[in-house]
Amino acid sequence: MGFLGPAGTFTEQALVTRKYLAAMRRQPFNSMLQVLKSVESGVVDVGFVPIENMIEGAVTSSIDTLAFGTGLLIQDEVIMDVSLALMALPGTELQNVKYILSYPLASAQCSRFVTRRLPDVVMVAANSTAGAASDLVARGDLDTVVIAPQRAAEVYGLEVLEVGIEDRPGNKTRFLLVGRDTVPPPTGRDKTSLVVYQRADAPGSLVGILGEFVARSINITSLQSRPTKASLGSYCFLIDCEGHVMDEKLGDALRNLQMRAASVKFLGSYPADSVGHGDDPTGGALREDVDASYVDDEGYLVLAGVPDQTSREEADAWLADVRSRVV
Repeated sequence: MGFLGPAGTFTEQALVTRKYLAAMRRQPFNSMLQVLKSVESGVVDVGFVPIENMIEGAVTSSIDTLAFGTGLLIQDEVIMDVSLALMALPGTELQNVKYILSYPLASAQCSRFVTRRLPDVVMVAANSTAGAASDLVARGDLDTVVIAPQRAAEVYGLEVLEVGIEDRPGNKTRFLLVGRDTVPPPTGRDKTSLVVYQRADAPGSLVGILGEFVARSINITSLQSRPTKASLGSYCFLIDCEGHVMDEKLGDALRNLQMRAASVKFLGSYPADSVGHGDDPTGGALREDVDASYVDDEGYLVLAGVPDQTSREEADAWLADVRSRVV
């Protein structure tokens, strides 16, 4: 397994909360891009990366690599509480500190503490929180402190100066396990992730995309827009929703999206770590009370101004290919 290293990162701390992940042989990498590309190339079987933080939002390097840079599939997710500490080499005194070394996402989560206690220090970016701790030990600087999880202090022999320095207690980070080719089987409490590309930037096109989920009472748990990197002003949508691709109503929604509204990149269906599901988590019968003014004679949502570029047969084949990967 590849993960954002070195030892002592939140990523490693999160993965060992799952027994089957903790039992795997682990290989650290210096960036999320390296982790994901190493999975794609077969250097490691699976990778484990942060994807979202409750305060700072999306980890764009992970999201963009999954959305645009690889064909990897999400296998599992882990949501973990995050707490940060200020640490330094033994003998360091706060009044002499000139630099804070940390991963930018972590240091941003401690801005109030830094402003109050260390207002004149210079922030220095590191590849990871544990990497910052390792670098400090290697450099031996007594004018530098590190923001990292307490575990990093234990691993690298640093002295903890302050604990719980994050701006908001109860902060959480979401991590994803990714692999190649296969989709985990349904568990009844699943989540599905997609990248949806509009076929035409027309009025109502986004409403139409979302309408496919609304019409079937599928709960969207996350919706983000990201630049497609194809041209300025061109955006796609990253959607997380409840359900598994094998569920009848979610499969129907994805088939419809692929056929009528957009091009869909399937990122995976996987067990949800902590998601509130309704009374029908596994799918079931499609809703029968869709407003008739939004559907055509065949029962498909009508999206004004969006060209019909994919046949029913092609959409069926696309869905069948995705479902064939379920093991």
